[in-house]
Amino acid sequence: MSTLEIENVIGFAGDVSEGLIAHPDRKNMIYPLGSNLVIAKIANPKEQLFLQGHSNKISCVAVSPSGRYIATGQITHMGFQADIIVWDYEKLEKVHTLTLHKVKVQSLSFSPSEKYLASLGGQDDNNIVIWDVETGEPVCGSPASNDLALTIQYFQTRDDMLVTGGNYNLRVWEFDVPNRKIRPTDCNLGQLKRVYTCIYVDENDEFMYCGSTSGDLIQVNLATKLFRCSGPKTHFSEGVNCITQMADGDFIVGAGDGTVAKLRLAAGRGGLTFLPTKSARLQGSVTSLARHPGAQYLLIGTNKSNMYSLTNSDFKIQLRSTCHYSRINDIAFPEGYADVFATCSMNDIRVWNSRTGVELLRINVQGVECYCITFMKDGGSIVSGWSDGKIRAFGPQSGAELYSINDAHQGGVTALACTSDNERLISGGEDGQVRVWKVTKQSRVMIASMKEHKCKSWLLVFVHTCCSRWSPSPATVNDIRVRANDSECVSASSDGSCIIWDMSRFARNNSLFASTFFKSILYHPDESQLLTCGTDRKITYWDAYDGSGIRIIDGSETAELNSIDISRDGKVFASGASDKTVKLWLYDEGEVTHEGFGHSGNVVKVKMSPDGVNVISVGEEGAIFKWRLPH
Repeated sequence: MSTLEIENVIGFAGDVSEGLIAHPDRKNMIYPLGSNLVIAKIANPKEQLFLQGHSNKISCVAVSPSGRYIATGQITHMGFQADIIVWDYEKLEKVHTLTLHKVKVQSLSFSPSEKYLASLGGQDDNNIVIWDVETGEPVCGSPASNDLALTIQYFQTRDDMLVTGGNYNLRVWEFDVPNRKIRPTDCNLGQLKRVYTCIYVDENDEFMYCGSTSGDLIQVNLATKLFRCSGPKTHFSEGVNCITQMADGDFIVGAGDGTVAKLRLAAGRGGLTFLPTKSARLQGSVTSLARHPGAQYLLIGTNKSNMYSLTNSDFKIQLRSTCHYSRINDIAFPEGYADVFATCSMNDIRVWNSRTGVELLRINVQGVECYCITFMKDGGSIVSGWSDGKIRAFGPQSGAELYSINDAHQGGVTALACTSDNERLISGGEDGQVRVWKVTKQSRVMIASMKEHKCKSWLLVFVHTCCSRWSPSPATVNDIRVRANDSECVSASSDGSCIIWDMSRFARNNSLFASTFFKSILYHPDESQLLTCGTDRKITYWDAYDGSGIRIIDGSETAELNSIDISRDGKVFASGASDKTVKLWLYDEGEVTHEGFGHSGNVVKVKMSPDGVNVISVGEEGAIFKWRLPH
């Protein structure tokens, strides 16, 4: 089996603290995306390379001073050990896999000579380990503190000194190499009690600057371990998440409320303090400040998965890239047009240029989640279904709302399809109903409501008994497809049935049953067969006329299948599953030819481009993967 080639990825894990890093070679930036590490050109972010090796989401990233090594740590499940991977930057290959920490690797830092790597475990571990980078062996370790430690940082010039900060603890550690021990000294901060989230050590190892959840910056003398000063007087809302120092000596801090501020250490009324000189507000909490080596600008990352650049001289901020920051629910291409596609997620719909990956349009609807989208056949509107039960239509270029249908379904609207004449819209919802709407410029009228998808009583009891949190009704309609001549449509539901509806009588023509929650259904281009997938991990071929099963193949060995889509010639189809893989199949043979690895969350949707060149997949981690189809 061959590997499906990644063409590019739209995504950035902005919630990883200090995860966006400018490489010392001055050409590339490094950032995590789920379980992948992305190396992208600063000048052209769509030129990307991928390092894959983690089994779960990356939780921290560090780059050695020369840029030769990259270290990444991950989070894993309770009771398991979390890996650290050391990568060779030039060869783009794994050097070591380091395994000692439990559940999560919280923070990483290379020593100035790159001989050692310091790692800090998460709250279930809370240990410091010093690793020999050359051999990959642990040198020594110690509990970080009595309370939780959140960050670790080496000195700039000494391999034997490092600092940690966390919940009401700030420690300077001395690394005794001959005796393989590290010994801590607590900093004397007087009455000051803080939760320290980030630390910056100056170039001469004289002072360290610590950001806290209280929203201020603390300066500590590293020789005496004594508090020197703090500021600014007005604290930043939601804490300080990251700090760096520019060549002119000023500090740039990123705060939890999205503030980026420039601070100057100067004399105030009560002595030394940090005085803010400039500030700006960004979208999302600032999590990364990456100083470009040798340049007077910064790269900034936020937890809303936005990247910005900041010029130090005039404090000018420019948005460089953006993407979804939560689960993506659906993808749609305009009919027969492959140059743009739309995706939907929490709060918004976004339209992308499929060639460049640039966001062309964003449609915001705050406080609700968009479950499904489709383009009308003439491309005149983007129709979307939302968690508040509304259907909303927007202009594909302006993003202006054209109309909305209130209370289209009880619960959310989970599936949409339109007829080729652009006059009818078919919707499915969490209530199990399939509804047909007549859509004109003046009005939207429901002309039929079909209610044959039923919630099995034993299944309803099971769900309400076993699920401690909200989950979709077992009768949810997950997918709807329409025949080319608009005479029939078919709906796939979580009640274990797919129903073929007559679009003139609005009654059932036929039905398909299986012991599964059907997640996706489609017509073969010649419309003689139907293809389904669901929670039973099977892909099933059905006769479109009598509803009989023709063939069943295993779509995955371990996980449910969430989505399928077929090429226009009907020769190949793609599937996406909860095992985080995208697979390419030969339709007639029922065999897998290629498998794509890259998603770190469940693959929610796959869609083949109308020109047959690419497969687009989206996942729970908020990433959009563009795969190149083999010729």
